[in-house]
Amino acid sequence: MNSISGYKPANLIATKSEDGTTNVAVFSSVVHYGSSPAILGFVLRPTTVVRNTYDNIKKTGFYTINAINEVIIEDAHHTSAKYPSGVSEFDKTDLTEIYKDDFFAPYVAESPIKIGMKFLEEHPIKANGTILVLGEVTDLYFKESML
Repeated sequence: MNSISGYKPANLIATKSEDGTTNVAVFSSVVHYGSSPAILGFVLRPTTVVRNTYDNIKKTGFYTINAINEVIIEDAHHTSAKYPSGVSEFDKTDLTEIYKDDFFAPYVAESPIKIGMKFLEEHPIKANGTILVLGEVTDLYFKESML
């Protein structure tokens, strides 16, 4: 069922908790919602278990979206493993956290496209208990060759 709608991008969403613990997780539901302001959204699975990404976004208001390419695909997949809240997926993979222009949340250094995001709002989806999270693009970094 995850693939019947066709090609969709895989991204890593990175956050940092109030106490400084970083988190990175793979998402395949990032969608464009508007251009002025620039808004992207993603769907979060039900919060019937701890969702560090969601908790960090709600508490800090910031996150990053990082494109996955073939170089980091295996490590990106490993971010979906369930680690305790105090454990960073950056420490369990070969992904590298990097900070740019004093942005609160980390970016994934190996990603060819890095997007800084500010939380705007959320919309519960009653049909299946998921949550649509909307954020405003605040920063954009990409390899010039991609232009």
